[in-house]
Parts: sequence; structure tokens; C-alpha cells
Amino acid sequence: MPTLAATATPIDLTSVTVVGLLFVTLTVLTVGYFLGCWLYPFGNCRRCKGSGKRRSPFGRSFALCRKCGGDGRRLRIGRRILNSLRELHDKGTR
Repeated sequence: MPTLAATATPIDLTSVTVVGLLFVTLTVLTVGYFLGCWLYPFGNCRRCKGSGKRRSPFGRSFALCRKCGGDGRRLRIGRRILNSLRELHDKGTR
């Protein structure tokens, strides 16, 4: 029966640094996005582009946008996530 010796394999530092750099970059981007959602919770409505109005097919009259209710603003997705996390935290601490 042959004897197998343990060999040390060198760690490839380039792959470790690339993965670490990718992790740090994604973390910074995620924290930055949620900070932006905390500071600026509203964005323009996609349907009316922030005007709050919806044009008629002939372009003469308008009505209020149904998506935003004529406000022109919608909650950003990140802010909805933050609100749901806050609700979970509040329910858990009671």
C-alpha cells in the first residue's frame, strides 16, 4: 500500500483579493442605496413621470394619474423594504 504524503497547496492571493474587493464593493453600494432611500424616500411615478397627470389619447384634456393618485411621487423599493423591516422590529419588541 503506497503512503500518501500531505502536500501544502499555496493560496492564490489574486482570487482572494478579488472576492474580498467584490464583497466590500457590494456592501458599500448596498449601504449607500439604503442610505439614499432613508434620506430620499420618494421617487417620480413611472407612469406619469412625476407630473401627476395622465393625458387623454387626443392630448387636449388630462386626468389624475391612477398609479400615484395625482401626487407624482411613489415610495422607492428600498424604502418599502426599510419600512417592512422596521415593522418586523416593532412587532418583535412588543
